[in-house]
Amino acid sequence: MDLQHITFTVEQRVATLTFNQPETRNAISDAAMIDEIVAVLSAIPARPDISVLIITGAGEAFSSGGNVKKMQAKESLFAGTAMDIQQAYRLGIQRIPLALYELEVPVIAAVNGAAVGAGFDVAMMCDLRLAATSARFGETFLNLGIIPGDGGAWFLPRALGHQRAAELTFTGRLLDADEALQLGIVLEVLPPADLMARAHELATQIAAKPPQALRLAKRLLRAGQEMSLKHFLDYSAALQAACHGTEDHAEALAAFFDKRPGHYQGR
Repeated sequence: MDLQHITFTVEQRVATLTFNQPETRNAISDAAMIDEIVAVLSAIPARPDISVLIITGAGEAFSSGGNVKKMQAKESLFAGTAMDIQQAYRLGIQRIPLALYELEVPVIAAVNGAAVGAGFDVAMMCDLRLAATSARFGETFLNLGIIPGDGGAWFLPRALGHQRAAELTFTGRLLDADEALQLGIVLEVLPPADLMARAHELATQIAAKPPQALRLAKRLLRAGQEMSLKHFLDYSAALQAACHGTEDHAEALAAFFDKRPGHYQGR
């Protein structure tokens, strides 16, 4: 598809989605940008050539979240009656958490700069987060008299626990990269020049695993957040049985005993 608001590349089983609106600090409340993000994310499950997705931002910001100028002018997502705005959220930005949650490939956020409001929430929707020293984070909705309408209040407590999620939400304060590392928001903090190289290094390490088992492992982690233990164990047994029957499992065993890297075909 012809992408105007993001870029999307795939190389050696690693896909990279870049928010590419640096003039708005990669605000993600406009319908056209949301449509492109969702279209790209929705296509990934049917692409066996992709094992890992990296999300990052062009310019100085990861994403500034909602476009505050349009919010004040009551344009785009923020136009019309309360019912109009509710529908705009449901058919707009709320499609992003649904699409990200349904992805069966691991997602790495490479946070290059400010990730605030919906930008912070999108980062928290990813499985792993790396931050440049220039990164800043904030659940800043209450500072503008609104709430996390993009679904962030569902993801944040699951990632950080209720108390920390509540503190960040209620204060709306900004965190630097070092504090984000201390709180477990990010996995690593790196110099800006090293961020994408490290993201690709980590993605390549993950992408080297058997592709089908990797997707099932991601599915299993998601299921564990919602299922009872009994049903989860039954589900785990079914997925494990499927893995034992794959050619990649046989290859992984052979590679283990031969003391060599495995060469996997996704079968």
